[in-house]
Formats: sequence, C-alpha cells, structure tokens
Amino acid sequence: MLILTPEQQKRRCIVEQGEIIPYQVAWERQRSLVKERLEDPTLDDILWLLEHPPVYTLGTGASLEFLQFNPTLDPYEVYRIERGGEVTYHCPGQLVGYPILNLRYYQQDLHWYLRQLEEVIIQVLKGYAIEGKRLSGLTGVWVEGVKIAAIGIKVSRWLTMHGFSLNVSPDLEGFKRIVPCGLKDRPVGSLAQFIPNINFSQVRQDIALTFAEVFQVELIDSTNYSREKIPDGLTKAST
Repeated sequence: MLILTPEQQKRRCIVEQGEIIPYQVAWERQRSLVKERLEDPTLDDILWLLEHPPVYTLGTGASLEFLQFNPTLDPYEVYRIERGGEVTYHCPGQLVGYPILNLRYYQQDLHWYLRQLEEVIIQVLKGYAIEGKRLSGLTGVWVEGVKIAAIGIKVSRWLTMHGFSLNVSPDLEGFKRIVPCGLKDRPVGSLAQFIPNINFSQVRQDIALTFAEVFQVELIDSTNYSREKIPDGLTKAST
C-alpha cells in the first residue's frame, strides 16, 4: 500500500460508473483522457468502472495463435490495442476498470502499479471470504486455481490507461474461443462460481472503495465534478 507522509495530500480520483459501453467508445475516450492529462498534468485522476458487449482484445505484441477462430471470417469483434499482454475477452457481467492515473504522483514503477491493481482485487475478495492469490511470474489474480482477474496496461509519460477486468458473473463461453492471456493450462473462472447470485453493483462499489484505500486517493463522485465531460450512456457513481 502507498504510504503518504503527513505533508502529502491525497490525490483526487473521479469515479465514473458506466453500464455496457461499446469497446471502441471506451477506447477512444481513454485516449482522449490521457491526451488531456499529457497536456495538463494537474487534471485529476479517473477510475472508470464499466462493462463491455462481447469483444476480444489483443495486446500490441499478442500472437494470433491464441485465437481459436479466424478474425477475418468469423463474426466476432476483435481489437488490437496498445496494452501489454495476449488476447482476452470482455462481456457483460465482467467488471472492467480503467484507471487514468499520473504515476508521477504515486510511484514511477510499473511493477509496483501492477501489484497495486492486483491488491485491489485481492482485498475485495477477502471481504467475501475468498482468498485471491498471485502466481509467481504472472500478472492477475487466481482463486482455487482459476483466473478471475486479468490486468493489461499502457503507460505513456507515467500516465496510465487500460487496466483490469474482474469476472463477477459473466457467461464464460466466449473464453473457449481463445487461449486467455496465452496461458494454456490456466482455466478462467468467475466470482459467481464461488458466490451464486453475487451482486454486481455491490462488487463495483467495493472495487471503488478498495481502490481508494490501496492507492490512498480521495474519491470524487463524478456527479459533483464538472471539469470532465461525461458522455451519453454513463451513469454517475455514488461513493
């Protein structure tokens, strides 16, 4: 956890909650938010929590060999994006988090940042009496041998984009069309396997509050914040 000295003031972090946002829309907005902060580093950080329609994304250097379908012939939405990592799958019921943070105000250390994102997930799981684990040499969070959270980031001049996905209660069928994250012997699971009828909205709130604790930020309800334009289709967070 980040330790602040008494002289340091907590960074403000605007929390936005979307429903199901098309991937292209979210991707373009992330890039816009990063561009604004490259031009004005004093802008507040953002944590955007949302879901996507079914979509596959591949990291910059991801191999097509981990796709179990032909992306030019089959009717699945696929994007190659600027994050690290191999192919993953997003769909409703999976909570996606996009932190737009200026790491100059935290630690300029990508390893630290990845471990912090994992810690958010692990601490949330602990609140449900579930033990989330890291695996040596890998990024993400596992529960009883199944991967329930994936992480893939992009950092430009210490400004972050992309982020994490937590399988709360998704239909996992789409994962069968890929080798998730390029890990052939690591099955994917969800929280719903361990807690039937888990409340998605509650998990989303838990993620926001735990993110604030782990990163030591002050959460700002986007309803009360006017500097950022909120696009149509988003609902505002209550934190």
